[in-house]
Amino acid sequence: MLSLPDNWLAKAPLELLHLDWLAHSGIEVAILRLDQIDPLISGNKWFKLIEHLKTADRVGAEGIISLGGAHSNHLHALAAAGKRFGFATVGLLRGHPQQTPTVKDLQAFGMQLHWLGYGGYRARYEAGFWEPWQAQYPDLFPVPEGGGGLQGAKGCMQLKALACQQLNALGWSDYDAWWLACGTGTTLAGLVLAEAGEHPVYGALAVPGDHGVAQQVERIVQQAGLIDAVYELIDASRGGFARVDPLLIDFIEKTERASGIPLEPLYTGKALLALKQQVEAGKFARGSRLIFVHTGGLQGQRGFNSQT
Repeated sequence: MLSLPDNWLAKAPLELLHLDWLAHSGIEVAILRLDQIDPLISGNKWFKLIEHLKTADRVGAEGIISLGGAHSNHLHALAAAGKRFGFATVGLLRGHPQQTPTVKDLQAFGMQLHWLGYGGYRARYEAGFWEPWQAQYPDLFPVPEGGGGLQGAKGCMQLKALACQQLNALGWSDYDAWWLACGTGTTLAGLVLAEAGEHPVYGALAVPGDHGVAQQVERIVQQAGLIDAVYELIDASRGGFARVDPLLIDFIEKTERASGIPLEPLYTGKALLALKQQVEAGKFARGSRLIFVHTGGLQGQRGFNSQT
């Protein structure tokens, strides 16, 4: 049966971000370093998995079956958790077999892989998609792509407490808003649920608007029965998912040198650049205090860097 040790709790430091453009604008930003919670089970992916794993444990499952691509941070965290905590994992992958650094890790961690092609992967939202897989793996619990949905969002609710318990160490009594990258909207939805209208949550879209993030967030909020949902989605995709340009790369390189914090170009780098642009456009008043979430994802850029 799948089980997790009671004493394994993810922890992430909250640090002040010292950058010239923030100082010039009179705005303070603290960065929640989810990239540092664990060398392998990293970033927001662990939090999106927590409630799914608890449910799998309750129903007596022996492991997890889920979906992702050849650079998937979600599958990487899932496979690493399976190896560490001793439960079976199966990955259904988009496209055709390829040996990326992520895929090599998945295999090393003991995850069983099935390549679905592109058409087969697109069918993941169709009725009956899971039936043959559950017949083949009756003892495994199915988890949506990226650990999404209401269960994934519920796991991300604890990010608020994780940050708030460190505010005093920064000399903060409160904060004005959250800012984070959005791929599916699950982490943002979790923070929206945790805040329940107390503080706004700003999501920097790493994917184009037609990827359904707004609909996903609204669906989760409605399923949770939340009335006071205060959030805003802002386009940070720079023309498409995984689309980068010289401005973004230059911004990431300068920011890493200035802060010592590693960034990646698909999510966190885009989100921080979008925040800079919004700050310089006057979106936030001087004296504002924001919490920026570093959602991890650093392992996924290994294959990306080899292609750029």
